[in-house]
Amino acid sequence: MNTTISRFIGLCVLLLSTSGVMAQDKLSLEQAIEMALAHDARIDEKQAFVRQAQGMLQEAEGSEGFRYQVDSFLALTTGLDGGFYDGGSDSCSADCSPRDDAYDLDDGLSVWTGLTFAIVKPLATFGRLENYQEAAQDNIKVKQQDVKLQRDEVALQVVKAYYGYLTARDSRLLLEDSMRRLQAALNLVEEWLEEGSGNAKQSDKYALESGLGLIENFLSEASSLEKIAMAGLKFLTGHDDDLIELADRRLKPVELPEESLDDWLELALANRPEFKQVEAGLSARRALVEATRADSKPIVFAGVAGSLSYAPERERLDNPHVYDPFNHVAASPLIGMRWQLGPDAQEGRVAQAQAELDALVHKASFAREGIPFQVREQYYSMQARHKAISSMRRSSRSARRWMIAAYSDFEAGLEEADDVINALQVYVLAYAEYLRAVNDFNNLVSKMRSVSGVFQ
Repeated sequence: MNTTISRFIGLCVLLLSTSGVMAQDKLSLEQAIEMALAHDARIDEKQAFVRQAQGMLQEAEGSEGFRYQVDSFLALTTGLDGGFYDGGSDSCSADCSPRDDAYDLDDGLSVWTGLTFAIVKPLATFGRLENYQEAAQDNIKVKQQDVKLQRDEVALQVVKAYYGYLTARDSRLLLEDSMRRLQAALNLVEEWLEEGSGNAKQSDKYALESGLGLIENFLSEASSLEKIAMAGLKFLTGHDDDLIELADRRLKPVELPEESLDDWLELALANRPEFKQVEAGLSARRALVEATRADSKPIVFAGVAGSLSYAPERERLDNPHVYDPFNHVAASPLIGMRWQLGPDAQEGRVAQAQAELDALVHKASFAREGIPFQVREQYYSMQARHKAISSMRRSSRSARRWMIAAYSDFEAGLEEADDVINALQVYVLAYAEYLRAVNDFNNLVSKMRSVSGVFQ
C-alpha cells in the first residue's frame, strides 16, 4: 500500500509542478488566460522590444533626412584700433610693414563670439540607408512574433495551472473518501474486538491503522499541493482574492480535436511564429550584409554651410585676400562626398554579417524539419492519451465497484481487512492514473494548438 499511494502522490506532484490560478465568481479557463495575458509582465517586456525595434526603424528612416550641425562660442581676445599697417594706418605708399602687435594689450580686451553651421542632406548612400531600413522593418516583424510566442507560453502555463489545480482538488477528494472508508472499517473492527466477535482479528486493526496513517499523511500533502496550485494560479492572473472558485467542478477531458495530422501540419507551416521569424530574419540579415558592403562606398550630400564671428572691440579687416577670424560672415550652398575607407576592417565586418546570415539559413533549415516533427510528436501523444482516458475510466469504475463490494463483504464478515486495503489500493491507483491521463490530454490539446500556431 505504501508504494501505491506514494506513486499516486508523486503523480499529483508532477501534475502540479507548474501551477497558477485566476479569479472571478466562477472563473473559466478562457477568463483565466485572458487575465494572465493582461497581467504578465513578460509580455510587456517583449512589447517593449517591439517599440525598440520601431525606434531603430525611425532612426534609419530619419538618417536620410536633413542633418543640422551648429557650433557657437563666447570668448575673449585682444582689442584692436586702427588699420593693417604699423602705427594703425589703413594704407601705405612707401616703405611700410604689417602690424606686429597682435598680442599686445594696449587696446584692451574684446568679447569674441562666433557661430558655425551646416545643413546637409544625403543624396546617395549606394544602398546603405535603404538596406538598414529594410533590416529594421524585418526586425520589427521578428520582435512581434516574440510577443506571440510569449503569449502562447503564458497561456500554456495557465492551462497547466488550471487543470493542475483541478487534479489536486480531485486527488484530495479521492483521499478523503478513502480515509472515511478506512476509518469506518477501523471503527467496525474495534467494535468487533471489544465485543469479542470472531469477525475480526488484532492484525486487522493494525493493518487498517497502518493504512489510515498513510492516507492521513498523503492527504496532508495533497491539501498542501492544492493550496500551492491556487497560489500559483493567483500569481499568474494577478488575482488577490483568498480563494478562486473555478467554473469547472471536476476535472473532465476536453473534446478531441477533429483535425487530422495533415491538417495540423498545414496549420503549423502557415502559422508558426518561428517560420515568420526566420523569414523576416533572413531578409533582415541579407539587408545587413548589403548595408555592410555599402560601407566601402561614399556618401554624396548637399546642403548649406557657413560661419560668423564678431569682436566689437576690434577693427574689422576688410581685405579679400586676408581672412579675419574675429569679424566675418560667410555662407554658401555646397555639394560634397564623404568617403571613409578601412578595407581590412570593412572586410571583417562583411564576413561577420555573412556568417550570421549563414547561421540563420541553417536555423531555418532545422525549423523546416524540426517543427513538423514537433507537430507529429504532439499529435501522436494526444491521440494516445485520449485512448488512455477511456481505458482508465473503465478501470477506475471497476476498481471502485470492487472496493465497495470488498467493504460491504468486510462489514458482513466475509472478507479480511487485507482484502479491503488491496481493493482500495487498486482503486486509488486506477483513479490517480485516470486523473493523470485527463490532465495530460487537456494539456496536450492546448500544446497541439500551440505547436500549430493557432493557440492564440
